[in-house]
Amino acid sequence: MLRLSCLLVWLAAPVLAQAPDYVGSAACTGCHTEEAAAWSGSHHALAWTEPGPDTVLADFEGTEFSHGGMSARFRREGAEYFATVTEADGSVTDYRLHSVAGIAPLQQYLFETEPGRQQSFDLVWDVARRQWYPLYPDQDLPPDDGLHWTGPYKNWNARCAECHATGYSRNYRTQSQRYEPRMAEIGVGCEACHGPGSAHVEWTTGKAPDEGLDSFGFTVTLDAAQSETLVQQCAGCHSRREPLADGNPLPGTAYHDAYTLSLLRPGLYHADGQILDEVYVYGSFLQSRMYARGVSCVNCHEPHGATLKAEGNAVCTQCHSPAGNPAFPSLRLAEYDTPLHTQHAPDSDGAQCKSCHMIVRTYMGIDERRDHSFRIPRPDLGAETGGPDACTDCHADKDQDWAAEKIGEWFPNSDRRGPHYGQVLARATTDPDAAAGDLVALALDGEQPGIVRATALFLLQPALTVDDAELLTPLLADPDPLVRAGAVAMQRPLSPEARAARLIPLLQDPLKAVRIAAAKELIDLPHGALTRSQAAIWREGAGELQRSLATRLDFPETHLVLGGMALRLRNMPAAARAFREVVEMDPQRAEAWPILIEVTELTEGRDAARRLLRQALSVLPEDPRLRQLSMRLGP
Repeated sequence: MLRLSCLLVWLAAPVLAQAPDYVGSAACTGCHTEEAAAWSGSHHALAWTEPGPDTVLADFEGTEFSHGGMSARFRREGAEYFATVTEADGSVTDYRLHSVAGIAPLQQYLFETEPGRQQSFDLVWDVARRQWYPLYPDQDLPPDDGLHWTGPYKNWNARCAECHATGYSRNYRTQSQRYEPRMAEIGVGCEACHGPGSAHVEWTTGKAPDEGLDSFGFTVTLDAAQSETLVQQCAGCHSRREPLADGNPLPGTAYHDAYTLSLLRPGLYHADGQILDEVYVYGSFLQSRMYARGVSCVNCHEPHGATLKAEGNAVCTQCHSPAGNPAFPSLRLAEYDTPLHTQHAPDSDGAQCKSCHMIVRTYMGIDERRDHSFRIPRPDLGAETGGPDACTDCHADKDQDWAAEKIGEWFPNSDRRGPHYGQVLARATTDPDAAAGDLVALALDGEQPGIVRATALFLLQPALTVDDAELLTPLLADPDPLVRAGAVAMQRPLSPEARAARLIPLLQDPLKAVRIAAAKELIDLPHGALTRSQAAIWREGAGELQRSLATRLDFPETHLVLGGMALRLRNMPAAARAFREVVEMDPQRAEAWPILIEVTELTEGRDAARRLLRQALSVLPEDPRLRQLSMRLGP
């Protein structure tokens, strides 16, 4: 493991005020009977369960399933469930079922590969079809591959558990490289959203809540009138993001104090912001006009049962109707659930609001997820952005030109076919230099969603100039934390003194995600560029960055970050340790090997670099960068 070095000096975590204790969902059911009844059978309550006849839906009665070079035989012995797994390399291991994830449309099964470490098995159960299937049918991996089900990316503790449990901490021990997980309750219980309940229980006996809690004794007030609080509370799990600490933040913690949200990056989203990979809703919702107008998750979803509030189009006509909704006075009052608008037969699939405004994509083989950006179909932009559209999703035998023509016929005077940010983002992914001016304009456009503006800043980085840095400096004080964090990197072309003057104040930003972004950007700032007062603030910011990274040393990605920081500091021994840790965790991380080899050549000589190169080529024999190094270094 990467130990303490001159790169990082781990500082003690700050002492937090005493929070209430978790009491478990059973303590809530006596008073809140209706809510408890709705919750008890929900996807939240059953997000993670102990194995038993009521929770294990798969056939463990001697069934067998093979995929590629791996096979498994499932069996039950009394109250316990087992899988005998034969791997591609011929090794055979018998695993006892540790726990169950989910209830529908699929179930995943967790095996404990060593004490405290749970791994998510790649063979999963299709609940409707009652059959096993491979979660990743295109993968046939040996056990030493990082993407193998026993590898770091399928580790339940680090990748999944905190969103399937209440009060979870993976509690990774770097010395032993072991997990000692802790949780208040398995599954997403009442306190996962409302916060620890001990003070609330005491409130029912007449004890006044302590300072810092709401009038009922909770750490967060979930009120329908406070839409942003509600959205952020859901977003903690329903988003693609990087955690800034270990485990669940205390409910009520601001989202950007706990996570760094993934932007609309290639590979995650289409260039126009539509879903591509599994991104879990929040990044899509932030793009929507509904979010901008104060709509929250609970306007459409019943929070305790995790179900929709109405059937079919009735979910949407709560607001989108001639009657409207007084909570959203800016709505245009009109009839939408009619063939005049849908252009499809009543009650047909095409007449469903979600069919046109929430395209569906399937993940994990059979799990359908809908895009929550609630966008108007724009097949006219498909050729430019490469994005899909709802029309040709259904009419697969037609093309986007046909779909655009049809929409033009139906809505000839629409004002919804103007320029779209997706056009700028699409150009930037192929030629950021040519799109630089438009990216700057998009980032400065306060009418656009913050996640879009932050993405424009990210895509601008390869083409950034001093003039751009000056133009974008006001964004360091933007109201949106995504934009503030994105604007930090825009200061790179400036002198160290100018960067310090502009970025040091962001180390005291109210939100941790912004502070962390600033600390990363200032990591290589020369000490001579700082005044005494700036240096004091910088030490605090560096300590916060270090503490955050220290909670994620079980992630190969963290060691990539540490290696990059070490390179910026010209600390080659620390860089070598970090990149070596990456390839030990995941030998297939192709971006780490060449850097490690080159750093090893600088620190240990050419012979050591050649030995390392031979090791890398045994894992990745076709990697082009490794082949280039082989030509330079020789056999």
